[in-house]
Amino acid sequence: MKYLHTMVRVSDVEASLAFYDALGLKEIRRSDNEGGRFTLIFLAAPGDEQAQVELTHNWDPETLTGGRNFGHLAYLVDDIYALCQRLMDAGITINRPPRDGRMAFVRSPDGISVELLQKGAALPATAPWADMPNVGEW
Repeated sequence: MKYLHTMVRVSDVEASLAFYDALGLKEIRRSDNEGGRFTLIFLAAPGDEQAQVELTHNWDPETLTGGRNFGHLAYLVDDIYALCQRLMDAGITINRPPRDGRMAFVRSPDGISVELLQKGAALPATAPWADMPNVGEW
């Protein structure tokens, strides 16, 4: 058995791509299915193309719910503080800041929860992260 990908539905392709790009994922392939009226976009972290996220965009409008029921995507990151700062600079809310220097959560435009975990030992607690409160759901 081999892991292939995790699929999440998205309502706004451009907003979703901006979110996942800020996260550090890159588009590795895309396909449009005119008969089925959907687009599939596969993303992966550079250097880890085997672990993919499939964004599925149905062309007909729909309300997406239940993102929290999905659980979350999780990524090991080299510097959690630098990534969280990059996400904030891109206008993304840090729902659970990395107060402990180890773990943070953000949410995609469609409510998909993404866990960020510091590679190796936790970084020393530092401002502004150490005092930031949780915001919304994560």
